[in-house]
Amino acid sequence: MRFSQVVGQDRVKAHLLQMVQGGQLPHALMFCGPKGAGKMALALAYARYLLCKSPSDGDACGTCSSCRMLDAYSHPDLHFSFPVYKRKSTDHPVSDDFMPQWRELLAQGPYFDMEAWLAACKADNQQLVHYVYESDALRSKLMLKSNQGGRKVVVMWLPERMMVEMANKLLKLIEEPPPHTHFLLVTEDLDKVLETIRSRTQLIMVPSLSEEDIASSLERERAVPADAARHTAHVAQGSYTEALKRLMAGNEESAFFDSFVQLMRMCYKRDVRQMHRWSGTHAEMGRERQKRLLDYFQRLIRENFVYNFRHGEINYMSEDEQQFGRNFARFINERNVVGIMEEVALAQRDIEQNVNPRMVFFDFALKMTVLLIR
Repeated sequence: MRFSQVVGQDRVKAHLLQMVQGGQLPHALMFCGPKGAGKMALALAYARYLLCKSPSDGDACGTCSSCRMLDAYSHPDLHFSFPVYKRKSTDHPVSDDFMPQWRELLAQGPYFDMEAWLAACKADNQQLVHYVYESDALRSKLMLKSNQGGRKVVVMWLPERMMVEMANKLLKLIEEPPPHTHFLLVTEDLDKVLETIRSRTQLIMVPSLSEEDIASSLERERAVPADAARHTAHVAQGSYTEALKRLMAGNEESAFFDSFVQLMRMCYKRDVRQMHRWSGTHAEMGRERQKRLLDYFQRLIRENFVYNFRHGEINYMSEDEQQFGRNFARFINERNVVGIMEEVALAQRDIEQNVNPRMVFFDFALKMTVLLIR
């Protein structure tokens, strides 16, 4: 990944380059902003620029030995840290245990999310975190002399999933890293990053992408027709990751939409038996997928409420969602929208706190039967 391949974000690119060229490069940067804006793409492009032997014209050269190794993300001075889970074969899980799957995911492109990583590492129902053993593994790597005689770069994905014990051990390494060592942290939720870690980094704010940038890239890189590219860019709401997912048939969001439609119809009919069955089926999902399902429910409720105002420019539903909303949107109104959103938020909180998911979903469904008729 080079800067020229990053979608949009010209101001952020210029700022990153200016720090290097002005000799003011901090030892730790935190890329933060909305999902799908290209934070990982920027971090990878920056890592490549820092490790390139002959950078020129504001980008890595793409031809030196370092760049050739970086094409496969196998440069000896580029280290990755990302959330993992405990396999049966190990009691001390670290990122290196999943490095083949990680590199394979990166080879498909830097615009991915937790859903893609869960599938790539076959996590099933596991919750992924940075374990304390990761800090020891990083320290061992970074204490070695640079293989290529230059910089060493650590790209850390989702530091908000870092265990407190790991953060405490990593803190000293981030505060006083070995010479010519740089940390590039990529977060999806800055508020959940431990303050001790956040305060030791310089924030790089990455804004949402414009619809023009997304549409242009879809046309150029994915050969999407202009009209379809503009529609996809509008619905993606500034997320290139979301735009790519919408191009894929049978993605997770399509399944979430079907689940939402089923539940709303059951609630409207007050079919308690089917609601209980629906709750049991969705209780078998992994916790991470359950949280993403409720995130989707929250978004779709908001979109149906906005749909009632008939302002297409502020509505971000797919064609299937709009077709369903033509009849359903009238049930989401000023009398119940706040109550419904509060119930979704409570369900999200309970899922995060490991409450029995069957109880959480069934309780939410029962409350929806009352709220929908207001």
